[in-house]
Amino acid sequence: MMAANKDMSGAASAAGGAVAAAGAESLSVPAYWAEAKLELMQRDRIMNKLIPQFGDLHLRGQPDPFTTLARSIVGQQVTPKAADLAWGKLLEVCPKLAPSAVIKAGAAQLSGCGLSKRKTEYILDLADHFKAKRVHADLWSEMDDEAVIAELIQIRGISRWTAEMFLIFNLLRPNVLPLDDPGLIQGISQNYFSGEPVSRSDAREVAANWEPWRTVATWYLWRSLDPAPIPG
Repeated sequence: MMAANKDMSGAASAAGGAVAAAGAESLSVPAYWAEAKLELMQRDRIMNKLIPQFGDLHLRGQPDPFTTLARSIVGQQVTPKAADLAWGKLLEVCPKLAPSAVIKAGAAQLSGCGLSKRKTEYILDLADHFKAKRVHADLWSEMDDEAVIAELIQIRGISRWTAEMFLIFNLLRPNVLPLDDPGLIQGISQNYFSGEPVSRSDAREVAANWEPWRTVATWYLWRSLDPAPIPG
């Protein structure tokens, strides 16, 4: 994963893939996807050229909130290959990944999976938040985006960028614009500004034309940088 902020690293498309690739059955195509594609192609000449290049490919989500967030923490500041290796070892320690199983495994076993001391602390804090119900995962689907983000960033190791990836890949929210994501900025630069540097203000201006489907446009910009489909 590309550094999107002080505690994240890795390419944005790989970041999204890592968040999604948590080892459980993925969700089907988002209900809004076909409508969003049509509207984006009608109103944005870049999207009109870009979207058809990827046929029936679409965003694929990860349905379990705890698994999604744990996977995102494992993937921080390491390559996708290293993240996959650590994740596989974690699943060996906790085959049925759940907050209680992670807490029971403890710091020593988690560190033995190749996790740093800080990541071990982050995952244990995440598990503790879920087990103690200090987060309201059962209500997130009914909460607006900013309310979910505000709750998530109270957990150690969860930045706004991580929370936005969660909105995209777990809750499948259609209108997320992750301005801290380097892949989004790079995608806008390459597709809209001929590779010239892009500011957050530039990105907002371009994205204003995508409302209310900014998630979908972002996903296609990720794909333009890394044509391989994001794993579900």
